[in-house]
Amino acid sequence: MGALEAGMNKQTARILINLLEKSGVHFAKGLSNEEVITVQHHFNVKFPPDLRLFLQTALPISGKFINWRAGLSSTVKEKQIIERINWPLEGLLFDIENNEFWMADWGDKPDSVEQQKEIAEQHYRQWPKLIPIYSHRYIPSVPYEEGNPVLSVYQTDIIYYGNDLAAYFKNEFRLTLPEGIKPPDEPKKIDFWGYFLDGTIFRIGD
Repeated sequence: MGALEAGMNKQTARILINLLEKSGVHFAKGLSNEEVITVQHHFNVKFPPDLRLFLQTALPISGKFINWRAGLSSTVKEKQIIERINWPLEGLLFDIENNEFWMADWGDKPDSVEQQKEIAEQHYRQWPKLIPIYSHRYIPSVPYEEGNPVLSVYQTDIIYYGNDLAAYFKNEFRLTLPEGIKPPDEPKKIDFWGYFLDGTIFRIGD
């Protein structure tokens, strides 16, 4: 196939969706503009442009994907989505309570675990929000632009799982991308989360 435009576009999104369908992923009609606005307001998230385009081309609904549309009409699905959104914070708090995790930038570590968690959550709320895609894979919402990396988040064990959305799908579902889709060679640096990813974060208790 010929070269595609850089980044995500309708053609790239459709190619990825077709490949994912062949891997067994089920899709529904893509989110409308109105649905995107409602979802983002309801769940307090903001889809990066490439994820938004992908979800508006077709909405993955099988397995461990986030069915955003169902979250607007089902209290069970809504609760599940909120739990997935809160998963990174819950993992952080778990490591504080059970694995003595503490960041030097947070200042002196209080003796009380509850105070530790309160301080950690205050800082967490200032970090770029992570939006769940599939299982415990997340994409940062900041910067609000194409090409943010996808992260695998399990407590404070956080790694890159794709240098962009296309690379992520390739890695997660073992896709063979056509030559026209070329993910970046290096992942984009993300504020704060990059400290986990590049190994420079200093954890008291390591």
